[in-house]
Amino acid sequence: MNEIIEELIKFRNERDWEQFHNPKDLALAINVEAGELLELFLWKNSTEANPDKVKEELADVFAFAFLLADKYKFDIKEIVLEKIRKNGEKYPVDKSKGNAKKYNEL
Repeated sequence: MNEIIEELIKFRNERDWEQFHNPKDLALAINVEAGELLELFLWKNSTEANPDKVKEELADVFAFAFLLADKYKFDIKEIVLEKIRKNGEKYPVDKSKGNAKKYNEL
């Protein structure tokens, strides 16, 4: 993770783009890139989406998410593992296995 974030910051700083990378705009950029990812699937069967384009848009989502996490000095591994733990409490295996219902409907 650190290597990825370091490379993203280096790329950004070489272009003097940090001035544009405030938390609000990074969050908006994640949404825009996620929209571009969704567009690859629009009006198609999921198997019809171009994997190379999916990879590219997914990388954009990750890049902006990593930069946003860095702005807040979040440890990505820590916050993702914590979220998995919380989801494990909300979605116990015995109630949620094979079930797509939201936790409050289990």
